[in-house]
Amino acid sequence: MTATVAVVGASLAGLSAARALRARSYDGRVVVIGDEVHAPYDRPPLSKEFLAGTYSLEDLVLGTAADEALDLDWRLGTAAVGLDRATRSVRLADGSEVRADGVVLATGARARRLPGTEGLAGVHVLRSLDDAVALRADLLAAGHLVVIGAGFIGAEVASTARALGLDVTVVETQPVPLAGPLGARMGGVCAELHADHGTRLLAGTGVARLVGRTRVEAVELADGRRLPADVVVVGIGAVPNVEWLAGSGVTLEAGVRTDARCATNVPGVVAVGDCASAWSPDAGRAVRVEHWTHALEQPTTAVATLLGTDPGTRPTVPYFWSEQYGRRIQFAGTRRDGDDVRVVEGSCADRSFLAVYERDGQPVAVLGVDQPRLFTRWRRQLRSAEPATPLTA
Repeated sequence: MTATVAVVGASLAGLSAARALRARSYDGRVVVIGDEVHAPYDRPPLSKEFLAGTYSLEDLVLGTAADEALDLDWRLGTAAVGLDRATRSVRLADGSEVRADGVVLATGARARRLPGTEGLAGVHVLRSLDDAVALRADLLAAGHLVVIGAGFIGAEVASTARALGLDVTVVETQPVPLAGPLGARMGGVCAELHADHGTRLLAGTGVARLVGRTRVEAVELADGRRLPADVVVVGIGAVPNVEWLAGSGVTLEAGVRTDARCATNVPGVVAVGDCASAWSPDAGRAVRVEHWTHALEQPTTAVATLLGTDPGTRPTVPYFWSEQYGRRIQFAGTRRDGDDVRVVEGSCADRSFLAVYERDGQPVAVLGVDQPRLFTRWRRQLRSAEPATPLTA
């Protein structure tokens, strides 16, 4: 590997890839391409501290003084629009081109929008810093907020808005919010946090349309009810940013398809973070993981693959966290339908507990609500017990 590596994507995964290249003594040129004008920033606080006004723009900055020594060639504010498979050249929206010997795809994902709401003021998604700035300005002048989607982003926005004094209603199509990642029982327990803090949760119902001519005034549900709304936040998932790769020859299957070592079907091209659909030996299929820790750790494996070296680490145990209504929710491992779950410490009723998921009598995942020390101990045990697995699809 010589000359140039192009990192397409300037968020956490892209910055982590650049750091990993230098950590492995790569001394060639590293070009980091990002469609946003902002330098890499931390996204988890956008729905919490930044939205609440307790974090400033400076608090979000991911770069450190040590990063200045990485000698990176930044190309911010210019989106990648194409990739030439034969030459590994990245074409940019401004007409320029970056020729590279290796390419790291780290373009992330964008928030899924509710069809038919384009141009309607007061309707927001939350994925980027610009999204958060616009939403915060609207919330400060609002009285009624409706959140569509009770996933982690929706729940965190609802929690923050309640703390700001807004009247908040959360609408969720699934009967039990968070049943996908946590299972029905624990998803239901965590969903009770909304009612504990005066947020209305309407589960098992869909949205028919948003009412309003130039600005949203109400949310009409599938059953005909209307919810008054000064502001609406749509939190219904994310779409990987991979359209620009159409025609490149890179395999796209719900993201950029890779093996467990982050390699795509194109030599010299790897993919990481929210845009990558990577083979998971545990799940037995390709999985697109959208968690902060994954974006931080996965690039180490991708860079090792790109440089033809051994990553020197086992695959990490999946981990994510959320903060809602003053409670810290932490989850590690891989849950499947049919796993047994039991509370081993604390009480669900007290909203402070640790639950262990078991499969064939063996622990496979752990959920902690306000149990950071015990959770950390269990997470470490899961990691140490993780068997070495082949890293091929």
